Amino acid sequence: MIEDRTREMSAGPGVVYFAHGQESGPWGTKIQALADIAQARGLAVDSPDYSDLVHDAEARAERLRKLLAETRKPVVLVGSSMGGWVSVRRAGDPGVVGLFLMAPAFEMPGHPRLSLQGKDVPTMIVHGWDDEVVPVDESLKAAREAGVSLLLLPDGHRLTPSLSVIEHHFSSFLEALGW
Repeated sequence: MIEDRTREMSAGPGVVYFAHGQESGPWGTKIQALADIAQARGLAVDSPDYSDLVHDAEARAERLRKLLAETRKPVVLVGSSMGGWVSVRRAGDPGVVGLFLMAPAFEMPGHPRLSLQGKDVPTMIVHGWDDEVVPVDESLKAAREAGVSLLLLPDGHRLTPSLSVIEHHFSSFLEALGW
């Protein structure tokens, strides 16, 4: 388990920023597990707390933009649900070199539908077939449009039962980036 969740940004080859979902917190089960994998590879990790911005995805994206502007290392963005929307929104920012999305919300009421087209970074989407919150069709459409990797699992929105599979794919994703 990671003791100090925010590493010095000078450590390791890059940084992994996690963006949690609308009603979850910055260090939920999935984020903790993936952060442990990133830390074991010598990467800096951080998971900003967006709980004060429950329904405001644009404000979350702006907070992440400011973090990215201060970061001097290559960054992989990992987002879950609304955090996926936030990560896609920032995927074109300088320094972003990868995108790992879990049950991402590409479309939300009151926010523009986001696309992966033109986000010239390696991307992997993980989604559960039985997602009761974010329809799997959104990820199918986004992956097809942008030609990115899509892993569909026999799971729901939280994806917790599939965590070991997600961990394996996240590790492989980082390895493919040379991290």
